[in-house]
Amino acid sequence: MTSKDSCILGVDIGTGSVKALLVGPLHSTLGVSSAPIEIVRPRPLWAECDPETWWKALRTAVTEAIKAASLAPRSVEAIGLSAQMHTLVLATENAESVRPAIVWLDGRAEEDLDAFRSLPFSLKLKLGNPLVAGMTGPLLHWLCRKEPESLERAAWVLQPKDWVRLRLVGMAASEQTDASATLLYDLFGEDWAWEVVDALRLPRHLLPPLYASDDLAGLLGQQPAQELGLPTGIPVAFGAGDTAAALVGSGIGEPGQVFLNIGSAAQVVAIRERPSPDPDLRYHLFASVRPRQWYALAGVQAAGIALSWGLSVLQATWEEAYGLIGETDGSAGDLFFIPHLAGARSPSMDASARGAFLGADLRHDRLDLLKAIFEGVAFSIADAAWTLPEAHETEAIYLAGGGSLNPAWRRFLCDLLGKRLLVIDNPNASARGAALLAAKAAGLLDKAELEPRIVASVEPDPKRHDRLLNSYSHWKHFEQLVVSGGRQVSSSQIST
Repeated sequence: MTSKDSCILGVDIGTGSVKALLVGPLHSTLGVSSAPIEIVRPRPLWAECDPETWWKALRTAVTEAIKAASLAPRSVEAIGLSAQMHTLVLATENAESVRPAIVWLDGRAEEDLDAFRSLPFSLKLKLGNPLVAGMTGPLLHWLCRKEPESLERAAWVLQPKDWVRLRLVGMAASEQTDASATLLYDLFGEDWAWEVVDALRLPRHLLPPLYASDDLAGLLGQQPAQELGLPTGIPVAFGAGDTAAALVGSGIGEPGQVFLNIGSAAQVVAIRERPSPDPDLRYHLFASVRPRQWYALAGVQAAGIALSWGLSVLQATWEEAYGLIGETDGSAGDLFFIPHLAGARSPSMDASARGAFLGADLRHDRLDLLKAIFEGVAFSIADAAWTLPEAHETEAIYLAGGGSLNPAWRRFLCDLLGKRLLVIDNPNASARGAALLAAKAAGLLDKAELEPRIVASVEPDPKRHDRLLNSYSHWKHFEQLVVSGGRQVSSSQIST
């Protein structure tokens, strides 16, 4: 940044809110604000969001962040973007949304995965990823079958941050971190998988050109500047998907490093120098911001979402729940919770999986249920982490996100994983990463990279680790019964 009164605006379009972060000299946080957005479910399995709600939330968040920083709008020198990945936005040339965005939580395209499964092996190999219904490619295939009229009205298929950038600078484009998470991207050719697109008979003209995350996309236009209360002409970067941006914002980028981010979902990420997919496709492999670098991602579909659901249903507070998790060794009175409220990602990759309480009887009360929910989410995170070879080999795992803040929760995760947890002082990792990419694009930084700022280190307790592993093994037994795959869960199975 050029002066102490200047800043970079980083924006993150999340699943439940839009966040605006102002980053000042020495990467300091000058102001931050968020505004909620609503996911609607008009039909079973559907999850949609009107993109205009992102724009309205962005206006509110930017205004409040500038107010919190006590800065003049002219202090903003560049704008960077990150957002939820996989979500499909159909847009016209002038950035109008053709229909509500289909959010990554959506499950309507499960049948459309059959078309991907029918592809020749050589084409599926290019994708290098498990087939998930909530990704852009299957959702686009569903639109071709069910809403061809929507595609006729559209000029572009975009990701959320790309739609916002189209509003900001009038340029329709994407970049490799988001594109690689669509099931329409060639991981080895580092471009759209055009042979796959053609084999699936998808409209290739709707896929936008690809650029680098830290390239300059354009300058803020007059109309969006007025709506956001900012001056015109501010440089805007292409940005990155939220996980890739979080890696930048957290200073994670060396091969072999393992990063756990806990938000609405949870991601366990390992940095790789080569595009090496899992032979069993239990986890994802996406492009990183850095050229010729990738990251393996083992995902938990519902982490914070499941915890918030449990608190709401049981009318509990976070303080009450964290107090319980600090006391438990993972047994919860032999009551187990499977947190697949929106399907399962790593390792089973089963969109039809559903949540469940198992082992409940008359002994159990509200507190037992609450404890089991938090334990179940932790077990699901560990289950995902252990699919990554790097998670077994590393001595320490970096921890960030809103789910990293409570000491009792950190301790439980540390003892369960059996690895030292290095807590990063950055609950706004994606927005910060977006800001750093913008600073690089605007020529204000030589490179958009940080060193991880460690604020706490948690060492595992070997004895508690053993006890938690035992509880995890029981949980895993029940989880495998619940996850679909041609098996029905009988009462006799549950009682074993």
